[in-house]
Amino acid sequence: MPCLLVLFALAAPRLVIVCLYFLTTWFNGLFPSLLYPVLGFIFLPTTLLWYTAVVHWFGGQWTLWPVIGLVVALAIDVSPASHRRTRARVD
Repeated sequence: MPCLLVLFALAAPRLVIVCLYFLTTWFNGLFPSLLYPVLGFIFLPTTLLWYTAVVHWFGGQWTLWPVIGLVVALAIDVSPASHRRTRARVD
């Protein structure tokens, strides 16, 4: 089941963020203000999900694997394929 959630998060990260925000306490106490999650939701949703996963699962320790995951999440968010994914939903 967790693997399906990860695949769903890669396919529709904004929907996963909304579900986590309204149905769980996943984002409670992670950010000093609401500005950072809102900007992450708009511009870098996969990176926002990975940042919160590192804080929850790795205790906020930025070792090798969390940093590699962050680079992969940034690559997913800024890649041209993510723009095509967004355009396909609009058409």
